[in-house]
Amino acid sequence: MTRSIIDPITRIEGHLRVEMEVTNGVVSDAWVSGGCFRGMELCVTDRTPEDAAQIVQRICGVCPTSHAHASSIATEKAYGITISNNARIIRNLMEGAQFLHSHILWLYNLAALDYVNPLNALKADVADTYALAEAAGTSANTDFGALKEKLAAFAANGQLSIFSGNWFDADDGTAFKLPPEADLICTAHYLEALKMQARASQISGILGGKMPHMVTLIPGGTAFVPTEQKLDDLNALVNELYDWIATTVVPDTLVLAEYYPEALEFGKGCGRYIAWGVFERPSMEYADRYLPMAVLDEQLNVSDVDEHKITEYMGRSWYKGSETYSSPYFVTEPEFTSYDVEDRYTWVKCPAYEGKPYEAGGLARVLAAYQRQVPFIVDAVNDMQKALGIPGQIAPLQSTLGRTAVRQIETLYIAGLMKEWVVELTEAIKGGDSEYFRTPSTITGAGTGLWEAPRGALYHSEEVKDGKITGYQIIIPSTWNLAPINENGEHGPMEQGLIGCPVGTIDKPINALRTVHSFDPCTACAVHITEPATGKHFETVTSPWGVK
Repeated sequence: MTRSIIDPITRIEGHLRVEMEVTNGVVSDAWVSGGCFRGMELCVTDRTPEDAAQIVQRICGVCPTSHAHASSIATEKAYGITISNNARIIRNLMEGAQFLHSHILWLYNLAALDYVNPLNALKADVADTYALAEAAGTSANTDFGALKEKLAAFAANGQLSIFSGNWFDADDGTAFKLPPEADLICTAHYLEALKMQARASQISGILGGKMPHMVTLIPGGTAFVPTEQKLDDLNALVNELYDWIATTVVPDTLVLAEYYPEALEFGKGCGRYIAWGVFERPSMEYADRYLPMAVLDEQLNVSDVDEHKITEYMGRSWYKGSETYSSPYFVTEPEFTSYDVEDRYTWVKCPAYEGKPYEAGGLARVLAAYQRQVPFIVDAVNDMQKALGIPGQIAPLQSTLGRTAVRQIETLYIAGLMKEWVVELTEAIKGGDSEYFRTPSTITGAGTGLWEAPRGALYHSEEVKDGKITGYQIIIPSTWNLAPINENGEHGPMEQGLIGCPVGTIDKPINALRTVHSFDPCTACAVHITEPATGKHFETVTSPWGVK
């Protein structure tokens, strides 16, 4: 038995360590450690819910909209508010823009370099690259010849820039399997994705006043009031995004599947899924959301969520005590001891549903929508199964490659919905609807916001008395996925996904890294310190692993 450690994990949001025990070339045990204490719950106590909707966005610069949304929903539940139809559509557009930004970022700029080697693209035949792009049904709008020259210039001067620091030589250079032409296409899309992310953030900026950390998503609705010019801008941006997504994300993941079919065989996780649902329909019902709520057991049987079945166990995390708490009576009392995989080894709490670990994220949402028979999702999943050579089979999708590929169905679905929502909002305004915000009739109560961030199920719960928060708790999506060993000795979803991964090069376990990235983990951001007088800035990281 040998220990293999990836510390820190790069190309994620936050600070993460993975420690694995490897036996006969396969991961036999795993421990995932989040290295940051968040504690945002402590920051909003005694503040107003309106303040909280702004403050909790600072949990993350990639998914701030979801936190504002979940916080606002919690307040609206506490205050008995049902938002107006215009506010519903606008908030869907806000959330959709963030989802598209995050999904594009994750696939191309975070996960892709586990499969794509831009240096290998230097061997590509440009004519064959255009032919391959056409055959794959993917975007061929790039000047592949010019891109190849640019890559050659990077390689010639030794400055690999954004492509440096990766494991292209893992397993003695055999871990990366794409032909040079496919590498050139995917590298082109990597660069195009940087622009497309910006387009999505432009939408967020128009709707939210700025991005990240928008200011118009507020309890009671929205402070954004569209003008004809803004609607025209939204329409143009949404259509540009859709056109690019429709010709890239699914074809590219199918190309990866052709050359990495073994990634359908590992990274299976716990086999249970939670999705609180996201994107409201006029009914405002959880199970009727465009991506609906569902709890899926090992047989993928569907049930509605019972909030009181959500628990958090403290015994393997750096918090006081070893109790298991039930919703909504959670606590956040940090107490660091030491990093010890036999005891406590992470800042991530251990959430569970009915006492069991559950996976959250894009795969969970798509499986929930598939089991709920959402037409677009059903058709797209069936088509993907056929393209992968697994018609009618769900099990292979519950894997590293399946988790990566299935999320792109959601990307395309949301891009199409964005087009519909712009039209719907325009027609509502032309019809004379001018209601965007509703005031509360009471400012005392309790509520839970069950929503989705791009990385999965998001929970915000608050108690309010006379307009001031007396209690607040959050369970972020990656808390579900990065959960440590529970009170019954069962590993969390990512730890289970790592167990069984094949390992070639012990110090560059590329399949384990692919599996980690397939979950798209996000832990709390580090503290940034700035000295205004000099303009100097630096990052301070208090690391339990001795890394500064």
